[in-house]
Parts: sequence; C-alpha cells; structure tokens
Amino acid sequence: MSVRGIRGAITVDANEEQPILNATIEMLNAIVADNEIVPDDICSVFVTVTSDLDETFPARAIRQMNGWELVPLMCALEVPVKGSLERCIRLMVLINTDKTQAEIRHVYLSGAKALRPDLSKA
Repeated sequence: MSVRGIRGAITVDANEEQPILNATIEMLNAIVADNEIVPDDICSVFVTVTSDLDETFPARAIRQMNGWELVPLMCALEVPVKGSLERCIRLMVLINTDKTQAEIRHVYLSGAKALRPDLSKA
C-alpha cells in the first residue's frame, strides 16, 4: 500500500465564513467521490488559502463532517505570488491506497479550473 496525494482547489466569490466553509465541503466531497475513499483511508489533509480569505479556517468545515473528527488537518497561507488566483482554497489530501498515481483523480472546481485545465473535468 502506498501513500498518495490528491490535489484539489476551488475559488469563492467572497471572503465570508459560509461560502468558505461550503466550498471546502464541496471540494472535499468531490475528492472523496471521485477517488472512492473513506475517512479511515486518510493520512492527513493540508489546507491552504490565499491571503484574501481570512474570515474562517476551512478546516472547520472538514472537522464537522461525520467521520472526519480524527483526521489530522492543518491550514496555512498560500505563497502570495503577484497575479496568482484570488480567493482560492487548496487541499492536499494524503491517503493510504493501492491505487496507482495515474488512477488518482484531482479536483479543480469553479475558478480554480484555470490552475490545472489538464486535470479539470469538462
């Protein structure tokens, strides 16, 4: 069994608590569904936000999801590169799996599809 990373990103329209929490749940649910994983498969989740999202911790949304209470979570600020995508939440979900790297499905939603159009669903 290997540890694999699953990337995800989503943008929000406003720096407000509920849109940040809702977007985080939407993205994590898509990662879980697309990769057929359960919380017990998760090693940890690393969350970053751009500096313009400071109304809440996105990890709060994950912590309140059923079965995710014991999953190690960490939030951090994304590197502030000039001209980079604004109001963006990114996840790195580390899982224990027998899947190959090619079988992992990364998830890019909303405006974050621009980050990796090669991996974004049509």
